[in-house]
Amino acid sequence: MLFSFEQFATLNRWLGGFWRIIWLNVLWTLVTVLGLGVLGFGPASYALAAYLDRWFRHGETPPPARAVWRSLRTQGIRPMLMGWVLLGAGAVIGVNLLSLTDWYLRAANLAALGALLMIGCYVFFVMAATDVTGIRRQITTALLLGIGSLHWSILAAVGVAISWALMLRFAVPLFPLLGIALPAVAVAAILRGALPAPDQNDTLRRDDASASGPIRTADRAAPSPEGTPA
Repeated sequence: MLFSFEQFATLNRWLGGFWRIIWLNVLWTLVTVLGLGVLGFGPASYALAAYLDRWFRHGETPPPARAVWRSLRTQGIRPMLMGWVLLGAGAVIGVNLLSLTDWYLRAANLAALGALLMIGCYVFFVMAATDVTGIRRQITTALLLGIGSLHWSILAAVGVAISWALMLRFAVPLFPLLGIALPAVAVAAILRGALPAPDQNDTLRRDDASASGPIRTADRAAPSPEGTPA
């Protein structure tokens, strides 16, 4: 059966998006490793969230490496500080789960771990896509976004967990290529409808413009007819 031009264009668009996700995951890993984990986790996660927000909500797909480098310089030390807060809280909860024996204390720490994971998934998108400032306000906003989209968050978590399990079972080489990017893509898809329209909340583009000049028109991808990102 022959494919029409529209079908070939759709296939090419999806394959291009798949490759872009892999490249973003590789860049996140490189930045995190070069930052020795503790120093690189926050900036790498912010750069990933900034690119995905720009892609899903604004329809812009600039070259990933250049966009990630630009995002690493936009927020300065703030993403690193946020990463330290998340890693520190995770370390405290982990120690509590290993040392506590009372079931109600372990249950409370498990609930805190769930809240921390939700915050970790959303907070860098809050930094990239909104005007909310201050670590406390950004964490609160991330938690509220996660709770407000709880049903989608649960569905996304189940979908990511199933995808990870399938990759670890049948396609292990795909896991390091897609492992971190999958939950980030799921959150970006959720926030596409949860956040205000881009023309009302365009912090990232203003920051990028002040850091390295205006965004070129060629970097803007036309929205696909099906409503999916390019």
